[in-house]
Amino acid sequence: MKVLVTGSAGFIGSHVAHVLLDRGDDVIGLDNLNDYYDVGLKQARLDRLLARPGYTHVAGDLADRATVEQLFASHRPERVVNLAAQAGVRYAAQNPHVYAASNLTGFLHVLEGCRHHGVQHLVFASTSSVYGGNTALPFSEHQPTEHPLTFYAATKKANEAMAHSYAHLYGLPCTGLRFFTVYGPWGRPDMAFFSFTRAIIEGRPIPVFNHGHHTRDFTYVDDIVAGVVGALDRPAAAAAGWRGDAPDPATSSAPWRIYNIGNARPVQLLRYIELLEKAIGRKAVMELMPMQPGDVPDTAADVTDLMADTGYSPSTPVEVGVPRFVQWYRDYYRV
Repeated sequence: MKVLVTGSAGFIGSHVAHVLLDRGDDVIGLDNLNDYYDVGLKQARLDRLLARPGYTHVAGDLADRATVEQLFASHRPERVVNLAAQAGVRYAAQNPHVYAASNLTGFLHVLEGCRHHGVQHLVFASTSSVYGGNTALPFSEHQPTEHPLTFYAATKKANEAMAHSYAHLYGLPCTGLRFFTVYGPWGRPDMAFFSFTRAIIEGRPIPVFNHGHHTRDFTYVDDIVAGVVGALDRPAAAAAGWRGDAPDPATSSAPWRIYNIGNARPVQLLRYIELLEKAIGRKAVMELMPMQPGDVPDTAADVTDLMADTGYSPSTPVEVGVPRFVQWYRDYYRV
């Protein structure tokens, strides 16, 4: 297939692109290499892709309508994996307009490109943050998600609704994936697992919110990518027997579907830090702090549907994934 991967110089996007190339797909990558975090790391990810046959890169911003229209018209991808977005829960409080441009306007441009150029299937990134004030664990796609606690989560909830409208109006198969705390090699420096590793190695204290009592469904990136590709290969279809008088939040009479994608084995943050300490060979200096506004104490993914429909089977426990990440970090930064 010819697959467009937006955010191809990003953490998950670069991994997805490599797996698609490994199996013989042609990949068109789009990324603007913005400076939300270290551009050098993004460029290093991109350089690895540029060295591979079958990869074509387009430098540009999803929010630039002309760029996206030209990309679809010129390359005509058969399927699309939209992973480009302004990420980060806390950054949205300082820069909400960036989220609106990338996550709302940019996503609209992707939907329009898919609509007008016969794309067979759009897979797009959502987030576990859409569960917001929900406290019923594990989180299920069949639960309502009407109370996001951050603007970032609100934009992703909007993406799910926008995709549904295009699936209904134009028959565009759309699958949304709610990612749960992804970690692993080539990760994002703004995420806790990355910043904690750097601080512990350098002997600096780490801020541990909620006194470390959070639990998170930490999911290794290889497992995530297997789920993304599995979903891509199974275009969303209208749900048989779907009832408009009792609508299911995860399915539809349109070719639209929402899945959780996580590890289904929540781990307390203190345990994760303990594994980092063991892999690094140094104790963390922890600054225990109260919970931050907009944060949730626990996340846990019910991945039953994704497993049943695509064969998804996360197989990397944190005891394996954390040392792998630390080894990559030491190799990349030569520390």
